[in-house]
Amino acid sequence: MSDHENPNAAEQQQARQALETLRDLETDAPGGGTVDLTVAGKTEPVHLPPGALGPLREVLESLALGRGVTVIPAHVELTTQQAAELLGISRPHLIKLLHEGQIRYRFLGRRRRVLVSSLLEFRRRQEGGHGGEDVVTMPDAVGLY
Repeated sequence: MSDHENPNAAEQQQARQALETLRDLETDAPGGGTVDLTVAGKTEPVHLPPGALGPLREVLESLALGRGVTVIPAHVELTTQQAAELLGISRPHLIKLLHEGQIRYRFLGRRRRVLVSSLLEFRRRQEGGHGGEDVVTMPDAVGLY
């Protein structure tokens, strides 16, 4: 995972244009197969699976709004401090949620570790099941080691 600063005006404009193109693709071929992207300077297109379009759209939406984005794979384990920062809550409140069984975790030695997928499940339940992709976007990155 790498940290990204907020995009500049040119990057925001590029993200808006790319987002419009993606939306056109989804309208023209809803539920279609792979999407082929042409990359400048390359002869072969990049083939994207349909499942990549949703997360890509979310990233572009954030960039178009001027927000930096960090993508964390669902299998990554976080410390309790990182998990609390990701959810935007205090660490003591997170510990309470862990002890209540609302978020799954494990011990690594004497330290608790929380899977990003557990945080996503919790967030979906909190939002009433209105969540789409297993992608977490944040204005400020959580530093992983």
